[in-house]
Amino acid sequence: MIIGTTAPAFAITNGPADGDAHPEVGALIENKAHPDGTWAYCTGTLISSTVFLTAAHCGERKQRTAKVTFADHYASGSQVYTGRYIPDPRYTDKSDGHDMAVVVFDKPIPGIRPAQLPVKGLLDQLKANDTLKTARFTPVGYGSLAPAKKKHGPLFRYTDTRHQATIGFKALHRKWLDLSVTSKTDGSTCFGDSGGPNFLGGPTSHLLVATTISGADDACMDTNYDYRLDTSSARQFLGEYVALP
Repeated sequence: MIIGTTAPAFAITNGPADGDAHPEVGALIENKAHPDGTWAYCTGTLISSTVFLTAAHCGERKQRTAKVTFADHYASGSQVYTGRYIPDPRYTDKSDGHDMAVVVFDKPIPGIRPAQLPVKGLLDQLKANDTLKTARFTPVGYGSLAPAKKKHGPLFRYTDTRHQATIGFKALHRKWLDLSVTSKTDGSTCFGDSGGPNFLGGPTSHLLVATTISGADDACMDTNYDYRLDTSSARQFLGEYVALP
């Protein structure tokens, strides 16, 4: 599997608006609107009252702060929290390994319960007892809906609205969890979801086992390559900022 050649996954396709199902999932907000009038550029998850997890490739070189909203639909004037942006120091833009970053807030985010992180080796345990292959996952994120087909390539549609989808298991690797569309009702991730969560279980799950990193196609309906959070490598970085189960 060559992660570096895939298209970055940045929004949810073929899924409903999330509403208040996952208030711990937020969006990174630009300082000014994009040409289409939207503001979000990546997704992430509150994993403690003061720590927001996202992807390192969402940041710019030497970036020091980031703005985050937890509004299910962001509009100019919605509540925004600014924190320190800290990428995993092992990450480089030549590889998707260690593609994690946190935004650390000076004060706790009020009224939002953080997501649950997995115990060490959870996905390996599920694979060993033969339950992982039938497991369902719920990715959540902001950004493009299912892209419209155009003569010169897909047209991505952004709404700054948090969406969710359901997706199935494909493969497990040392650092990566591959998820894939396995039924007509499944959705996927697309441009706008990078750094966002993949919850183990159905649409009410808050058990965060992997973060969205990349996808296999620009149509946003193929395999997703997601960064596992239950490995020793991931836990090494996360353990510097949150208490791990």
